[in-house]
This record gives sequence, C-alpha cells and structure tokens, in this order.
Amino acid sequence: MARYTGPKEKIERRFGEKLFLKGERSYSSKAAIVKKPYPPGMHGRKTKNRKFSEYGLQLVSKQKIRTIYRVLEKQFRKYIDQSLKSKGDSGEALVQNLERRLDNVVFRMGFSDARDTARQLVNHSHFLVNEKPVNIPSFKVKVGDTIKIKPNNLGNRYFSSFLPRFFKKYQPPLWLAVDKESFIGRVKNLPSLAESGLDHKDIQAIIEFYSR
Repeated sequence: MARYTGPKEKIERRFGEKLFLKGERSYSSKAAIVKKPYPPGMHGRKTKNRKFSEYGLQLVSKQKIRTIYRVLEKQFRKYIDQSLKSKGDSGEALVQNLERRLDNVVFRMGFSDARDTARQLVNHSHFLVNEKPVNIPSFKVKVGDTIKIKPNNLGNRYFSSFLPRFFKKYQPPLWLAVDKESFIGRVKNLPSLAESGLDHKDIQAIIEFYSR
C-alpha cells in the first residue's frame, strides 16, 4: 500500500477535526477545517452528521490515529500486536509505541512543525541519537536517549532560517526536555496517553477493533 501524498487538509475535513498535518497553517484561521468544517466533495455538507455503526467508529479511529502518525497498516499492526502482548495497559502501550518513533520525537521536541517534515529530516540523516546518526523514522527511542541536530547541519537553510520562526516559543511535552540554545533534546520519561493529546475513546476503539 502506497503512502497518501494528496492534500492533507482534505483528510482533516474527512475526519471532521484538526490532525495538525500542515504545520503552522494547522494552528491558524487559514486551516481548511476552519473555513470548511464539513467533509470534502459535492455532498460534503449533507454527510457532516453521518451516523456510524460501532465497527465503523472503530475503523474511523484506527484510520485517524494512523494518519496522525503517518504510519502504514503493516507497521501499525506491528505496534498493535506489541501493545496487546504487553503486561500493562494496551492503550498506553500503543501510545508509547507511536510516540517514541524518532520522527514523532523530532516533531514533539519542536525541531519540526509537522510529522511529515520530521520524517523527511530523519530520512536525510540530520539527527544524532546518543551521538550516532540515525536515519530511520520508525527508530524507537528509550528513556535517557539524547537527540540533537548534527552540528555541521545547523547552517542548513531549514535550521538557520525556518526553524527559529517557531522553535523558541514551542513547549515540548513533559516527557521530553529540550535545550533551545544547544538544540539538544532528551527523553526524560515514557510518554502517556494524556500527554499525547489523543482521545482515549479513539485508543480504546482501536484496541477493541484489533481484539476481535
């Protein structure tokens, strides 16, 4: 299955809520979901209050969370299987699997304003994890790991011009610590569902969907 490369804001309109796929634009009044708060298509206004079955709602939750983290079905299923086998709460385990992806951590630390951009930056090997270059977006960080921009890449146009526009005022979640002067981040704790900003109902629906 290929990764979706079409208009990202159309996805948000389909789900009926902001998924913050467009970086800075997602936080502004220019966001498509603000201007057109109904599904895309010629019949979008008529389907705004469409009713779903329980299975349909679970499917929507799965697609929504997959879209937020930009993960394909095969990888997502792997995270689900790991979560269901964990000894603790399956929902919390799923959130930890998703949140600890390196591309997501780069986004959460404020080194990028969108996960797609973070994935591209990681793919281009702009970051060091514990002083070693890592270019795998799905790489799972651990508590105590340090993530930083390669020193010789700080002069890159993205890091020298674009990043400063939002980095200084950005506040990372409490499970991460970021030194904004040295551009170094550290994983302090495991992420929690509450800190992820995800809806508990969506996570519960996903666990039920795959537990059938």
